[in-house]
Amino acid sequence: MAGRHFRRVGAVRPSHLMFTTGVGAIVDLPNFSVLVRGLDDWNHNAVPDWEPIAEPRLLAAVRKLLNDKSIKELRPAPWMDGGDEPNSPASKVGVPITPFPGWLRCTACDELAPIEGGVFGFENTKARKPHEARFFHTVCGRKKSGRRPMAVAARFVLVCSHGHLDDFPYTQFVHQGGACPDVSHPKLRMNDRGGNLGANVEIRCVPCGARRNMKEVLGPRGAQKLPRCRSRRAHLGDFESGGCKGELKLLVVGASNQWFAQTLSALAVPPTGVSELQAKVVQHWSTFEKMESVTFLPFARAAVPTLREFDRWTDEQIWAAVERHRAGLKGDDDESGYPDLHTPEWEIFSAAELPEASDDFTLRRDPDGVPAQLKEIYADVIQAERLREVRALVGFTRLDAPDPMDPDLVQRAPLARARLEWVPASEVRGEGIFLRLPEDLLADWEARVADTETMQTHREAYGRFRRSRYSGRIRGGFEPMRHWPGERFIALHTLSHLLIRTIALECGYSSASLSERIYSGTAEDPHRAGILIYTAVPDAEGTLGGLVSLAEPDALVRLTRRALNDALHCSSDPLCAERLPHEPAEFLHGAACHVCLFVSETTCERGNRFLDRRFVVPIDDPALALFPEMP
Repeated sequence: MAGRHFRRVGAVRPSHLMFTTGVGAIVDLPNFSVLVRGLDDWNHNAVPDWEPIAEPRLLAAVRKLLNDKSIKELRPAPWMDGGDEPNSPASKVGVPITPFPGWLRCTACDELAPIEGGVFGFENTKARKPHEARFFHTVCGRKKSGRRPMAVAARFVLVCSHGHLDDFPYTQFVHQGGACPDVSHPKLRMNDRGGNLGANVEIRCVPCGARRNMKEVLGPRGAQKLPRCRSRRAHLGDFESGGCKGELKLLVVGASNQWFAQTLSALAVPPTGVSELQAKVVQHWSTFEKMESVTFLPFARAAVPTLREFDRWTDEQIWAAVERHRAGLKGDDDESGYPDLHTPEWEIFSAAELPEASDDFTLRRDPDGVPAQLKEIYADVIQAERLREVRALVGFTRLDAPDPMDPDLVQRAPLARARLEWVPASEVRGEGIFLRLPEDLLADWEARVADTETMQTHREAYGRFRRSRYSGRIRGGFEPMRHWPGERFIALHTLSHLLIRTIALECGYSSASLSERIYSGTAEDPHRAGILIYTAVPDAEGTLGGLVSLAEPDALVRLTRRALNDALHCSSDPLCAERLPHEPAEFLHGAACHVCLFVSETTCERGNRFLDRRFVVPIDDPALALFPEMP
């Protein structure tokens, strides 16, 4: 915790920093809420023996996306074991936070005041019970017991689409934009009776008696009464220069749209056609990168414990692999545009010969091939017995989620004041199933649906969606259909969600513990047609072989048939089955809803967009279905 408090007040998993509680996010603790501070305040120096996360392909992608070659590392969150011990070094190590909102309300007398106003105190005296940390009202007229009453966060904040976050100006609000006529520092009270979105919250100034209800600044008309954005970057502790023309919105603390992570993720796959040695050199490139000659290798192998993985090879063999990788890096100097992380993975999964097994990546193909009952559905099935995924946080947005294909569509907020030298990352190990669909099946389907009115409706909705979110920052001008994923992506994505939900229902995996990667056609390679469903959780659930076993012939036949048959009906039909994103709608799905297709945000690559059951199974016009005849 920032400021004068240097003790843990809570805990989250490292993966949560990538999805829900990263830099700039408001985190609800049991007794108050906090804001995760920027990378300038993160301190790894207090953590002995920490190591950066090695994934050169992802690091190169981060540099490319942020257009910043100064980024040198992917770092895990600072953490030490033993934090429950009072006054131990570990108790003062962690991700820095600061209390936010900066205004608190006494739960006994309703007094409303800023934290720095001296009205409230803080106690965190039980090192082994960080969840009991709390703010309290120092002098309360309604104290009923010996313990001073708790103070909680005032539940309103101001957010703008440019990523700024600020406290609500309660003093100016209750006085109609002015100041209290009686005193310079008035005492305020917040009478919070609950209600929908704060519609029954009254702010009262005790000295002058002024009163005003928060419902006046709710809704579209109320937004016109809000002040201009002050360009405050609360997570960085400063104000952005140059002012801000973004429109402010009033949010309640805990609103799901106050923070959206912008991340990049990569599987630790070996380069196509290379040996296990070459793959390990890529993984440990941060160690080899600065070596000038082979003479450095004996010293490094003795000093760096992780290089014991190379004991099977001689110094000369290792150095030859280092030189090959260095030559490959020099051949790619393009650091602009959106990085392509899927192509190397697709090349590995679609190769006729699978790569050598390693601790990070092990694939197996059944020698009997695809089950006979599924020959018309899958062209190949691969069991990924070992996978390693690394995810890096590159920024965040507010009010609207970032587009995974166009990073400039929604304005990204920075992670630090200074120039970045590293970004936070996390890694998980798991397993998965890769399914490749027949190219002739998809090509024939694309020819049938490309010019239909239904598909045209989806394209038009995509253009409206992009226009309404255009931030004015896209390089090369705005193109409504830029990064349109294509028809086959919708079919592959829908099939992926059907399989994920079936796995979760039948085999015990929660859908939130699964993730997907869709390998769809591109301009350079229009024949991609693959789905990877894999576990991506930091505990044992994702590495016990349960998912891989579902790729066995009998299980895969049962799962696929159930997924397709379940897609024929939805308990929200006929509303769901008839849904299409007609103008002026901006949603990007058709026959899809929470009952039949939607999954958790951490599972889906595209935020539950580009989904439509009618393009997979015959719920409407059989000519639109990828599988007009059920297996």
